[in-house]
Amino acid sequence: MKKFLFSDAVLAWFEHHGRKNLPWQHPISAYRVYISEIMLQQTQVATVIPYFQRFMEKFPSIDALSQAPLDHVLHLWTGLGYYARARNLHKTAKIIVEKYKSVFPTTRSKLETLPGVGRSTAAAICALAFNQPEAILDGNVKRVLARFHGVSGAPGKKTESILWPLAYSHLPKIKMREYTQAMMDLGATLCVRSDPQCGCCPLKENCVGYQSGEPTRYPGAKPTKKMPVREVKLLVLVDEDKHILLQKRPALGIWGGLWSLPEFQVSDFSDICFQKFNCVFKKKKKLTSFRHTFTHFHLDIFPIQFHVIRNKMCVMEDENFIWYNPLRPVSIGLPKPICKILSWVK
Repeated sequence: MKKFLFSDAVLAWFEHHGRKNLPWQHPISAYRVYISEIMLQQTQVATVIPYFQRFMEKFPSIDALSQAPLDHVLHLWTGLGYYARARNLHKTAKIIVEKYKSVFPTTRSKLETLPGVGRSTAAAICALAFNQPEAILDGNVKRVLARFHGVSGAPGKKTESILWPLAYSHLPKIKMREYTQAMMDLGATLCVRSDPQCGCCPLKENCVGYQSGEPTRYPGAKPTKKMPVREVKLLVLVDEDKHILLQKRPALGIWGGLWSLPEFQVSDFSDICFQKFNCVFKKKKKLTSFRHTFTHFHLDIFPIQFHVIRNKMCVMEDENFIWYNPLRPVSIGLPKPICKILSWVK
């Protein structure tokens, strides 16, 4: 009887069922793989594809990305979330152009020094772009390996210390690019978090999870924590031409570097200093409040709209404020909840 080889089974499955026509696979390059891997962090393939395509149209090379204003990069990232990824893309582009003469490093150790590139992302670039023997350990691959080997620990450093050696132990001697893509595809299409399709899996006969009859026991679940709730009041100043006042947020913190609506803390709107924005109050309109959920907390948003008359002869002295025309949008980064509010006003 032929000895079971994990990588052979995975590659044979990939030949017939793997994803071979993703936009970053044709043509394949370190730059395209890098952009896709950063976008795919905590984001599904179907969501990423249109963002990736628009990004490549605007920034077809690392040089184009490095020369672009950060606002333009954040604009194309609007709605994708986790905006630190976009800021890190911009920083990395400049580093590669200046330090590496526009050529991506080809070793995992050098790639890991780039902003926002961890061990698994660096390994994915090495394997997918350069066909090097490096193991990855993204969420999908962790789940496949944990179920196959019966690793029941909850996600975390302790569990990863077990999974990393296992990931390397299964690497094939050839076809690293195909194998790496196959492992991601297996976890994304068959070995899913709930209701895994074990009957179609090429690993089932040797899988501890499948043989136990309870594959979803592996890996263990994260301990549940009650999500804290924060509140924010947003000032929606609309002038007579339907322009809306926006404020650029600090580089650090939520929505770092993006354009948002100004926050205010006062309980009585009459305490708001409209003069600061070269305008006078006309009338008030309360908008619908709503909740936006981040990874670690809920944010309850209370927008209040004020119609104002703006003194257009006065120039806004603070460059962190602009009067934005939603009917003629410009290339700036806007958080998804802010886009939602702007659509109401428009």
